[in-house]
Amino acid sequence: MKEVKKQGGLNAEIQSRIGHQLRAMYDDVVRQGVPDRFAELIRKLDGPEAAAAQIDDKDGRD
Repeated sequence: MKEVKKQGGLNAEIQSRIGHQLRAMYDDVVRQGVPDRFAELIRKLDGPEAAAAQIDDKDGRD
């Protein structure tokens, strides 16, 4: 099958500006941290996975 290249798209300068604006908007969100109730939920959800990973490590599996 012949590969079709897409025409158009955004040039590097526009992509860079969009990237900077997105980083500026989301940096504030990242700095806020994870609320305690979400952190606790993540710990609960990761618990079974972490235990399974430790068992796999002991068995020599990846």
